[in-house]
Amino acid sequence: MGFSDGYLLSLTTVSLFFSLSIAFFPGYDTHFMGPGFPYEAHPLTGLCPEYYQFTCPQADKIVISVLKEAIAKDPRMAASLLRLHFHDCIVQGCDASVLLDDSHYIVSEKNAKPNKNSLRGFEVIDQIKEQLEEACPSTVSCADIIALAARGSTVLSGGPTWELPLGRKVSKTASLKGANANIPPPNSTIQNLIALFARQGLDQGDLATLSGGHTIGVARCVNFKQRLYNQNGDKKPDETLERSFYYSLERVCPRTGGDNNISPLDYASPVKFDNYYYKSILAQRGLLNSDEVLLTGKDQFVAGLVKSYAEDEALFFDHFSKSMVKMGQINPLTGYNQGEVRKNCRRVNDAF
Repeated sequence: MGFSDGYLLSLTTVSLFFSLSIAFFPGYDTHFMGPGFPYEAHPLTGLCPEYYQFTCPQADKIVISVLKEAIAKDPRMAASLLRLHFHDCIVQGCDASVLLDDSHYIVSEKNAKPNKNSLRGFEVIDQIKEQLEEACPSTVSCADIIALAARGSTVLSGGPTWELPLGRKVSKTASLKGANANIPPPNSTIQNLIALFARQGLDQGDLATLSGGHTIGVARCVNFKQRLYNQNGDKKPDETLERSFYYSLERVCPRTGGDNNISPLDYASPVKFDNYYYKSILAQRGLLNSDEVLLTGKDQFVAGLVKSYAEDEALFFDHFSKSMVKMGQINPLTGYNQGEVRKNCRRVNDAF
């Protein structure tokens, strides 16, 4: 059977349209076409690991190169970037709203109580974005940069890797109220932690697993002072604190002043991603109340996971990878009718 010239012309036009679409629109969402053209996205979120395969294949290498330099200069930076991902996703989804600075129409989440004078890593994200803009202009979103930086920081600290779904756009808004309401405070009870995680579609297993991110990093004295001097409003320390650990914390965190003094969340290996965080909890040496209640909060499932992870690092790594993927897919903005790809992670494009 032959084809008419008109049919062939139409077919050529359609092919040209899709070729131009892929060429001129970075990360073009062709997943609806089915497997392998050029990739298949998650059916619910629209994210996929190969999102930048054709538009910025060097993205992860650029992220890792910046991270290596930043973490070599400041080993705490790995934990800061991992925490930044959590504080972004837990508010209004993984949309890089946490990166927005104050402006005429943005009230920054950086001013929220859990973030102010605490959240770090913004300059590293800026550096990554600057290099990505040079290599692949207006292509890799700030939300994906945060997710890539969190994974890279985990790996560079000795932790697991995971297949990371990509393709998030970023929001044009921030939520100071949401940050204050949704980020778990350090004095949380187990019931409070479970409720806050459930609000984001995360379960008790995710709570026990993602808390393991505290195997690297530090906390400020103001966040654990209550445990040392007035845990139950009776001007007495938390009875669950191991005594020698209590005395060491007392030297770092005095009853009066010293609020910004820091202490490792994992005394045994504060810059190595491992399972000593859980071993510390079993030894009554969890730094924050929100750490210790994973064991003492009378939730048998969570406490059971703490014990399992303390015994089996490989199990913790496997579960952590899966929970990070799950958290990274909280309410992503995808497609062309939601969000944008910012040129500067600190402000929306309309501000330019």
